[in-house]
Amino acid sequence: MKRIFGIFKVKVEERWAAFLMLVYVVLLNSLVVYKYLDRFSQLATDYHKVFVGTFHISGFDPLSYEVVSDWDTAYNIYRHPLLAFFMFIPNQINQGLMLLTGRNCAPFVVAALLVFCGFYSFLFLYRLLREVIVLPQFDSLLLSAMLFSFAYVMVSVSVPDHFALSMFMLLLTLYVAGKKMKRKIRFTKWQTLLFFLLTAGISLNNGIKVFMANAFTNGRRFWHPANLLLAIVLPSALLWGLARLEWNHYERPSFEARQQAKTTKAAREHAQLARVFRDTTRLKDSMAIESAIKQLIKKKAYAKYLADHKQPWNAHKGQPIAKGEFSQWTDITTPRLPSVVENLFGESIQLHQDHLLQDTLRERPQIVTYRYAFNYIVEGLVVLLFLCGIWCGRHARLMWLALSFWAFDMLIHVVLGFGLNEVYIMGAHWLCTLPIIMAYFFKTLMRHLALLHLVRIVTLALTGFLLAWNFMLYAGYLVG
Repeated sequence: MKRIFGIFKVKVEERWAAFLMLVYVVLLNSLVVYKYLDRFSQLATDYHKVFVGTFHISGFDPLSYEVVSDWDTAYNIYRHPLLAFFMFIPNQINQGLMLLTGRNCAPFVVAALLVFCGFYSFLFLYRLLREVIVLPQFDSLLLSAMLFSFAYVMVSVSVPDHFALSMFMLLLTLYVAGKKMKRKIRFTKWQTLLFFLLTAGISLNNGIKVFMANAFTNGRRFWHPANLLLAIVLPSALLWGLARLEWNHYERPSFEARQQAKTTKAAREHAQLARVFRDTTRLKDSMAIESAIKQLIKKKAYAKYLADHKQPWNAHKGQPIAKGEFSQWTDITTPRLPSVVENLFGESIQLHQDHLLQDTLRERPQIVTYRYAFNYIVEGLVVLLFLCGIWCGRHARLMWLALSFWAFDMLIHVVLGFGLNEVYIMGAHWLCTLPIIMAYFFKTLMRHLALLHLVRIVTLALTGFLLAWNFMLYAGYLVG
């Protein structure tokens, strides 16, 4: 147990950088807490209405505030199967604070969790660059700082959603896998099971990345029947079974109640519409009256259908491949190239000034362009560093593992279109791999010091610009 928790000990070399990162994430969370504290610290009977109706930072959902205030499985169970249970202890802490203070301390409890995840995400990335890839301390700090200058890393570590938790677990997975690759030891079955339940429990799609870590670390041994059965099949079946049990026990009763309420409401509205029509119509034939009522109901339903499709929450979500349980999350109509330029490598990394941090399912257009050409130059330089890292690290197994994490997200977001209309809010899932891949470019340039110094200057300038640009816009939004 001491060895497990020893990973959280801050080393002497890390102390000053760790202190500055701690100040940084505390500041970001303080700004978010400050913006909503007067409303969110009040006790209430319907916390969902309080938080969801009030919180507006991009497309992030404040469900963690709701669950920590009044425990429930508020998250989508199939996408976040165990996240509500992971929030049970924070909920109990908040219940105690409520009794002591008479106020809802959920914003502070969630902020503490986000500070922890942001702080150790920085340390795990730094250690991976420093100990596994073996970069100099300056380069390791520079690339670690660059990650936290990215817009939607900055935002993710300070909003009450699950993305900071996911980034923490993904970087921990990469760090542990990298250490094992370096020492030439295997990712054990129990470690894979534990990492999978934690990572996939937070966000199901990220559980696949734990299996990737097992495959890249264990090599051919990944295909051994015992590993496939105990490290891959068993945890997958276990999590799926838990998700089904959770849905049947918690969600199904409320789902059926909502469906029944919709049916009852529709029947009541139709009865009222029919009653008004009968009182005002000049028709005498009963069959003609019933036919006219049916046509009136259809006309009203069609008018609502047209009105709904003009709303941003419908118009901006794209056309799915099919209407199935999971295929409904796909998107085949949102334009790919503009989304990659303006959202994937755009908004995720540097905020747009126009429609700043608006929700695309409320008022933000799907595609927003930058006002200035230099924003596209910054984006191009970041992508260039990323591509150079891929080329220089093409012989490194860890680089391919990090790239596979990134490629998996590109598959589900860009190819299948899951969340493509607001892909930037999921940036913390894949932005954390960019500095790791860039690190191989830096490592290759250690044999060419003049060029290395130039790349360091460019990267330092990019990091400084992104930090200033994103922080000023984000802080201005929060305090404005």
